[in-house]
Amino acid sequence: MSLAAAVPAAPLERSAEDIADREASSRMRSLEDTDRWLLATRHAELRPGVALAHFDCALGFRIDAVASPYLVAILRRTLHDAETAAELSKSRRMRARPVADDPARPSCQTVTEAQRATASHPSGSAAVGMAYALILSDLVPDRPAPIEQTGRQIAASRMICGMHYPTDVRDGALLGEQVARAILSMPSFTTDASAAREEIAAARAAGRTSPACAAERAALAIPVP
Repeated sequence: MSLAAAVPAAPLERSAEDIADREASSRMRSLEDTDRWLLATRHAELRPGVALAHFDCALGFRIDAVASPYLVAILRRTLHDAETAAELSKSRRMRARPVADDPARPSCQTVTEAQRATASHPSGSAAVGMAYALILSDLVPDRPAPIEQTGRQIAASRMICGMHYPTDVRDGALLGEQVARAILSMPSFTTDASAAREEIAAARAAGRTSPACAAERAALAIPVP
């Protein structure tokens, strides 16, 4: 069975799960224009060279993407595999996004009309965020809890942005976990991981930290309704 086929289909419209999703999504609107909304805006960018910065605070040090080509290559492969699996799964049953169900709803990113009309389930961004987190947890094994929590927060940001319903994010995150496990089991990963760990060790030794961590802690202290 493919990874995409293992993901549950989107909830049927007007099912109990769909109704609960819509109610939860409506509650997320209370976070618009808060610090948590601003963090969700940052999390919307998932290109590897930029997304590494989302994990600065969890890691406790900053990784320079330019100086870490092996790590970026691993994350680029992760991005491709997670997005591909999510798109294959989305083709099974169309579910509209919150910003499509409510065209007046703002998003924390620029969204074209064509993007509003794309399928919501499962969340590809949640899959990518969780896959990144599990790959980084393997490469930095002394920091698994904060790294994986960052992956979950990237996933949660998609609900806050009005781009996905809770079930979309839940199933997307589960898909991301499967994608990460598949990548970690590949023989090619072992060779690339060795070089990536050297890059990470150099970044840790440099001791650069992110000035954004205080703002991130304040944003994450805001309860998600």
